[in-house]
Amino acid sequence: QVQLVESGGGLVQPGGSLRLSCAASGRIFRINTMGWYRQAPGQQRELVATITSSSSTNYVESVKGRFTISRDNAKKTVDLQMNSLKPEDTAVYYCYAYALGLHSWGQGTQVTVSS
Repeated sequence: QVQLVESGGGLVQPGGSLRLSCAASGRIFRINTMGWYRQAPGQQRELVATITSSSSTNYVESVKGRFTISRDNAKKTVDLQMNSLKPEDTAVYYCYAYALGLHSWGQGTQVTVSS
């Protein structure tokens, strides 16, 4: 099983930037897919971005051109650079990993975009 720990959330003004980081640990040799999901109050959890071990990426339409996902396979980390943040980006962001046939989630980190 994979353990995931997020960092980097916080409060930012509209138009600002934040960088989320996630570190994976556990008895794993290779993680197939890593990514980020988010859940706003009263809404379902939605995919934000994913990245495979070969660095193929996928983004939800609403963040394309503003967010960039990256990973370091050796360090087992995944980052999400978020630029031009909007109030509608406010949510709890969860790190995600798929490895050894299992889906794993972090505890979540709050991102609040407000003036």
